[in-house]
Amino acid sequence: MRDFLPADKARRERVLAVIRDRYRAHGFDEIETPVMEEYARLHAGVGGDNEKLAYNVLRRGLSGEAIERIGRDTESAADNVAQLTDLGLRYDLTVPLSRFYASHRGELPGVFRSIQIAPVWRAERPQKGRYRQFMQCDIDIIGDASARAEAELAVATLDTIDALGLHGGTIRINDRRALDWMLGTFGFADHERPGVLITIDKLDKIGVEGVAAELRERGATPAAVDAFEAFLRRPQTREHVPYGGRQIRAALPEGAPDDVVAHLAAIGEAVGAARAAADVPLVFDPFLVRGMGYYTGTIFELAHPSVSYSLGGGGRYDGMIGRFLGQDVPAVGFSIGFERIVDLVTEDEDAAAPAVVLVHERDVPLPELAAHKARLVAGGARVRLETRTKNLKALLDRATADGYTSFATLAAGQEDLELKSLG
Repeated sequence: MRDFLPADKARRERVLAVIRDRYRAHGFDEIETPVMEEYARLHAGVGGDNEKLAYNVLRRGLSGEAIERIGRDTESAADNVAQLTDLGLRYDLTVPLSRFYASHRGELPGVFRSIQIAPVWRAERPQKGRYRQFMQCDIDIIGDASARAEAELAVATLDTIDALGLHGGTIRINDRRALDWMLGTFGFADHERPGVLITIDKLDKIGVEGVAAELRERGATPAAVDAFEAFLRRPQTREHVPYGGRQIRAALPEGAPDDVVAHLAAIGEAVGAARAAADVPLVFDPFLVRGMGYYTGTIFELAHPSVSYSLGGGGRYDGMIGRFLGQDVPAVGFSIGFERIVDLVTEDEDAAAPAVVLVHERDVPLPELAAHKARLVAGGARVRLETRTKNLKALLDRATADGYTSFATLAAGQEDLELKSLG
């Protein structure tokens, strides 16, 4: 949990304003959901490891005696928590969105494009870039099973980071259906695939040898591990090539599902046309996993050449809304990693509104002071009043740290102000 000083808060709000503006420009509409959801909904088995990190809220009205009785009567810690709690803080925005859509479907368009920008909570071990409370910036499309939905999300996301000055971003893309088919082709049994995916997700960190060794340690089917390792050592398997259907097939074992390849290729064609670029800013990665248990199809991660980690991600979760609605509805979403992106964005001082510290003598009459401030505000400036002190430099240094860019001094009866830079 963190506090934000005024300058930090202002910077975050400026970045959020750009994100909102670009999302809305692409036809997405903002909604708001409660910070808490029902315990059973947050622990429905779709949130992967994030469910283990959820903050749960004790049921109202429980006495100490009732808490002790529940502790005695339940067989496991998980059952104990389930009996003691009825609500929890949301750990992402996808589960709340699914509940929201199921509740309001009759009031929404057939294809609904949503924006959610709000804090979420996870019981993380705090470290740089990972916090217990953090902001998520999500866009989702519900009701469209076609490649158009993924293309719209990709284009809107790339446009947004461009608007933030982070040009050169790319999106790594894969499909959980292709991944599952590939594991079956190599010979991994259904029951061992979740563990295999956990290991595959480490490929960029531990390399081919490390992945093969860990799979053998896990006791995965030996012949399948051998086949997978041989495939990883093919030169073309990890080769970065221009995005398209032919390249997707070359990166997969022979016989890849035609519908999956066609879907991925169509996304690239649409994104390339929208970006009007010779190179489509997508990279097919057959080993991109993403750990959320609710992904059913396309998955993607946002990459930028300035950093080694991803700046966002998402995917298709066609099965989740059906858990609340009783009827499956196609859905796909993309989330920008705001806490990581805000640290990379550089300020455009020329584009920012002027911020003025008006330093006045103690004897300036209040009406004069109010009139001068009003004229500066009417001219588009942000204005802070400060009574002059003996140590003017310390006062101005504090204002500079708070994001102010210029100052003026005011004495009683003074008619004109001279703005001076704080730079």
